[in-house]
Amino acid sequence: MFDQQPIQQSSQQPDQQPGRQRAGVIHDIGYRHYDGPRLGRFAIWQALVVSSLRHAYGLGRSGKSKVMPILLLAVMVVPVAIIVGIETALKFDKPPLTQVEYIFFLQAVIALYLASQAPQLFSRDLRYRSIVLYLARPPRRTDYALAKLTSLVLALMILMGLPMVILYAGALLAKFDFTDMTKQFLSGMVAALLLAILLAAIGGLIAATTPRRGFAVAAIIAVLIVSFTAVVTTTAILGTEPGEVTTAARYANLGSPFTLVEVLQSFLLRGGGTFEPTTSQGLVFAAVYLALVAVCVWGVNARYAKVARG
Repeated sequence: MFDQQPIQQSSQQPDQQPGRQRAGVIHDIGYRHYDGPRLGRFAIWQALVVSSLRHAYGLGRSGKSKVMPILLLAVMVVPVAIIVGIETALKFDKPPLTQVEYIFFLQAVIALYLASQAPQLFSRDLRYRSIVLYLARPPRRTDYALAKLTSLVLALMILMGLPMVILYAGALLAKFDFTDMTKQFLSGMVAALLLAILLAAIGGLIAATTPRRGFAVAAIIAVLIVSFTAVVTTTAILGTEPGEVTTAARYANLGSPFTLVEVLQSFLLRGGGTFEPTTSQGLVFAAVYLALVAVCVWGVNARYAKVARG
């Protein structure tokens, strides 16, 4: 009995010892454990894409967040509606503007949209440190990076694709040749997809490098505007002969995402650009395009790998 007494005293719980208050109580309030199917990484990736796409147009966010994307979408759509109304009323012999021309004519609006929304998709999670929650199991940093890039590509496709659909519908209402209009529409969609992928990769990389939204906006605008201005200036200097595009001037179009995609689209579809490159020139443009996209996607993934490591 003497040997068992210390054991009995030490086996008492702290809240059962006399003279001490109980630290806390656990109550069963009826919550049930989830015992349904777990959808896995792909479902999480898909949900993140849909949520990010909604945020790219301010859906599910404050009214102030909707102003810029909706305004830029209206700027893309309203001129098209006016063009369709004019060509239908005046019965033109051919469309005054093709889909490819319209995309590159309003490239400034596309650049502003990318600069305003890429930081919303990439910088906010870094600024508020919610990225740590996303990178927990089961999603991986690659899933997160690809989901954000995919949502930005889809958002840009909506921005560019909606006016092209209106142009195509207006051309059919004006009774232009169905085959020619369909070819122009498909060419425009290919150009829009190529441009959306490249811009999303570049904008995503820039936005992911800093949690400060203002820095990301300024950097994206600077990269797109400075590169395009440099290409236009260089092309004008190198193209000395009127109406002739020299080889050096052609390769100068590699310096801007917009001119790069314009030439690449012309090479793939044989028409619709400023000039039609030769086979060797087209292969160079295609290689530069793929390398640039690959480097930017790798950079975004590497950035989130660094964030995951802390």
